[in-house]
Amino acid sequence: MKKWIVGLAVATGVIFAGCIKDEDLNAEADIETAWLSVENAGEVFYSAGDSLVQVLSSETEISFRVREGVDLTALAPQFILTDGATVSPASGSVHDFSDGAVEYVVTSESGACSRTYSVSVRERQRTVDEVESFEFENFALESTKEQYYVWSDLTSDGWDLGNWASGNAGFAISMSSAAADAYPTVPLEDGVNGWGVCLTTLSTGPLGKLVGKSIAAGNLYLGKFDTQKALTQTLQATIFGLPVEKQPVRLEGWYKYERGETFTDAQNQTVADRLDEGNIYGVLFLNTDSAGDSFLLHGDDVKSSGQIVAIADFVVEEETDEWTYFSVDFDYLSEVDEDLLEEYGYSFTVVATSSIEGASFEGAIGSKLQIDAITVTWK
Repeated sequence: MKKWIVGLAVATGVIFAGCIKDEDLNAEADIETAWLSVENAGEVFYSAGDSLVQVLSSETEISFRVREGVDLTALAPQFILTDGATVSPASGSVHDFSDGAVEYVVTSESGACSRTYSVSVRERQRTVDEVESFEFENFALESTKEQYYVWSDLTSDGWDLGNWASGNAGFAISMSSAAADAYPTVPLEDGVNGWGVCLTTLSTGPLGKLVGKSIAAGNLYLGKFDTQKALTQTLQATIFGLPVEKQPVRLEGWYKYERGETFTDAQNQTVADRLDEGNIYGVLFLNTDSAGDSFLLHGDDVKSSGQIVAIADFVVEEETDEWTYFSVDFDYLSEVDEDLLEEYGYSFTVVATSSIEGASFEGAIGSKLQIDAITVTWK
């Protein structure tokens, strides 16, 4: 059978590249494209999108997801690297992934920089729909520069899902000198049960104002953040959704909310009499479009895309300094294809933000949304 060879160019911009360019020889040491070429792809992958991985410039882990029972003992990932770089083991070399990840070391053309990537091929058995309640206990400083906090959930058997993202990486561009606890999204020690998360709308300083992005809303969501697009294609930088095999029925949890005093628009102009609001919502959507290509939601269509199947939307309108319970059912816009659901044809995200219009850089500096124990009830 004809082989599938699918690849995806990944974000490796100048701002957040693995290394900075040398004047003569390229000092970047990044994997820009990763793909698997296999026979009988339909028997290996759930969909064409599973044969590729989008590797963001801040990441050093690449994971391919395959069907249960696939032979992992002789697979050959292939890579496109930054100009002049080399990789060891070689791109296209065969390795046994049944015992875990294989490490690849990329060395820049100049030889001055190297970067180690961990590449794994895993059976897709664990997804976010296995998490009974998002408690936000598992967090750490990001590994590259330890500038800001990142979150992830663990399954009952210790599997790290790597599921949460925030705009902290974008905030680091304009406010790189800020302490980790001064970012828009930070751990909250006194949550409902242990740790929670505090989301705060902050000023992005002179650089943010210069590029028309004067505020950064605190946010946390299931997905990824692409720093490559943070300045030039801001709404595309937020990438929402992870594959699931269950239908969400209800979104609930706990929150506190305090709004900032002065609401400003995208031009940093005060909007009289307008009050900021927080937002917590969940979205189920088709992760393959009509052309058969992989699909993910972004900041410009996370609530409006025609791919959306169901949405649960809770707007935080009232301030409260006590932990307050919320619950909202999912409103289904179309029926779910049960066969497609079993094939991971749907993806899901939960989003929380301190300013409901934060993606458009509108909101009130000082608005603060605290969250904890966010639970999704699955059908």
